[in-house]
Amino acid sequence: MSAPKALVLCGDGINCDLETAHALQLAGFAAERMHNSDLLAAPERMSQYKLLALPGGFSFGDEIASGKVLALKLKDKLKHALYDFSAHGNLVIGICNGFQILVQLGLLPDSTANAPRSVSLCHNSSGRFMNKWVSLDVSAKPGPFFSGMTRLDLPVRHGEGRLAVAEDASASTREQVKKSAPLRYSKDINGSFDKIAALTNASSNVLGLMPHPEAFVRWNQHPSHGSGVSVVEGDTLAAPVEIGAPPGLQILLNAAAMIK
Repeated sequence: MSAPKALVLCGDGINCDLETAHALQLAGFAAERMHNSDLLAAPERMSQYKLLALPGGFSFGDEIASGKVLALKLKDKLKHALYDFSAHGNLVIGICNGFQILVQLGLLPDSTANAPRSVSLCHNSSGRFMNKWVSLDVSAKPGPFFSGMTRLDLPVRHGEGRLAVAEDASASTREQVKKSAPLRYSKDINGSFDKIAALTNASSNVLGLMPHPEAFVRWNQHPSHGSGVSVVEGDTLAAPVEIGAPPGLQILLNAAAMIK
């Protein structure tokens, strides 16, 4: 059986595409990078792939708002193609800036065409960019991307990672956003609503997350590797039990297992 094909978007300030493609290769995908302009010129090319990855970075220098300019660029020609891609059961994963783009496009937490937008990713409550490792808790019913996982460490690198719900959102909408969160920060790091670090759609095939799974695909990437305990910006991270795949790689292995 041939490896499932994964498309990794690149260009215009995206700077984690190489790491993301490498991580997907390790997880068993045949990963290919494509400049967003080439995809915009031929959206039908997405039909060749089983997974679309929108990596982290600073697309268009985060002008206006993180992910906003690239989302506007994609919206005209690619938004409906993305709806069709996910509606056919294919996987979409947006990491950091990619998560911001999916939210700007209105593909999370509801990937239904023309669904009202209910969330935004805003400036961290500190007002500062953060680059650190954090501990995260997996929800009781996380969906297949986080199957078999309960708690993990991953790095975050963002200035606008605070998930906010629309001020006029109803109580039921807020509750639905909570139910759409497979991953939460173990402690509040940026003021994110309900400490949410990731969202999935109702079909669990579209995932957006602020932490970077592609940055933890080898055990020796963890800051406490070989030392027992690591203190990172005041947070103590216990040394992980190095059994099986590192958490970042496991998320992508779970993605590969989702493909039929």
